[in-house]
Amino acid sequence: MKFDKQFYKSLLFLAIPVILQNMVNSFINILDTIMVGKLGEVAIAAVGLGNQVFFFYNMILFGITSGGGIFVAQYWGKKDISNIRRSVGITLSCSIGVSLVFFVVAQTIPELVLGFYSQDLEVITLGANYLKITAWSYPIFAISMVFSLAFRSTEQPKVPMVATIISLCSNALFNFLLIFGLVLNGTTIFPRLGINGAAVATIIARIIECILLLAIGYKKKLAPAGKPKELFSFGTALFSKYLRIGIPVIINETLWSFGITLQNRVYARAGTDVIAAFNISNTISQISWVFLMGIGNAAAVLIGKRIGEGNTELAYKYSHRVAILSPIVAFFVALLLIPLSKTLGFFFSVDQAILVQAAGMLKILIFYYPFKAFNMTMIVGVCRSGGDTVFSAIGDTIFMYCVSIPLASYVAFTLHAPAMLIFACLNIDDLCKFVILLWRLLSKKWLHNVTEI
Repeated sequence: MKFDKQFYKSLLFLAIPVILQNMVNSFINILDTIMVGKLGEVAIAAVGLGNQVFFFYNMILFGITSGGGIFVAQYWGKKDISNIRRSVGITLSCSIGVSLVFFVVAQTIPELVLGFYSQDLEVITLGANYLKITAWSYPIFAISMVFSLAFRSTEQPKVPMVATIISLCSNALFNFLLIFGLVLNGTTIFPRLGINGAAVATIIARIIECILLLAIGYKKKLAPAGKPKELFSFGTALFSKYLRIGIPVIINETLWSFGITLQNRVYARAGTDVIAAFNISNTISQISWVFLMGIGNAAAVLIGKRIGEGNTELAYKYSHRVAILSPIVAFFVALLLIPLSKTLGFFFSVDQAILVQAAGMLKILIFYYPFKAFNMTMIVGVCRSGGDTVFSAIGDTIFMYCVSIPLASYVAFTLHAPAMLIFACLNIDDLCKFVILLWRLLSKKWLHNVTEI
């Protein structure tokens, strides 16, 4: 942890825009949940289930873009603009393809998909309508996500920050107007659409974000902003490299997000009150988690760039610094959850029992935060930036499927345990991951230059 002015300056330069972007995102999500919460717990649960599909889709996209981001960051270290743009083209092709698959599923069998999470017919019906509308934003979001990560990986984090903050603010505005409607002097300016209004607002926000990202990136002639011919001129050699490095990341995020889906199924099957409490606690916890996401994303760029430059010793030193820094920051950030847990009744119009469960989940999360921060930094910021995608995929998912989900299912459905114990069991895999990821960090086996494979 020797003080290195240049390291911390670079880390803050990359982390602060990500933190601000995710902070605004978290506040908007809270605002959305509060607005929907005014419609009752069934509406909260319905939107929560609809968003589970988007979460699954989002994590697969994150896997695809993270795989491309490994190449973009390391090629950025080499200042190889042509291969940066080809890497973006590969990532864009895969992302749009996946978005179309999710779009078709959401339009054709939404009730079947949501029935996997819940048996409440009222929640499923509301959630299916919400999902059908939001699915129109999936291809647009895919384009935005690819360019957002590419701009961050080439040390231009302010571009996605500006685009996302503007789009999120517009989302909040249109949520208010379309959920509750607006009538002036007896004339309906905006119709009252309920949770479907939240879905329409999401589409509008995604369009604004995508337009801003592309407009700023191409106007400034940033490295990832190539012409279509430059983006899609990748050959089989680069594509094969991407598959070798990227497929484990995609599998990792798919398995991890499906694991989270199974976890949410446990909550939903335990009762509508339980899933509503989890949705509330999860929305609140995102406020504090943004600081750790900023560190993890910044670490990935810094370490990947140093590897691309051929300076592996400095990359190794950087990995140690962020691995120590993130749990320390997490400990202090987690303390924010204590006062936040006492404010839930002010924001959410649900039964007191649900608020008590949500507050209990937040307090349990305080213990897990340092371990979660270390694990996230290691997987996203260290292992992936070093091309160690196979090990990180195994380490990130094996304990989820072999320990936390079976244990939580047992205590929920056999012991009929309270919501807080279920929540504690579903997070216990982070303790197991911490041990093997610490060993991997010290072994140096995670460090590879993917541009030379």
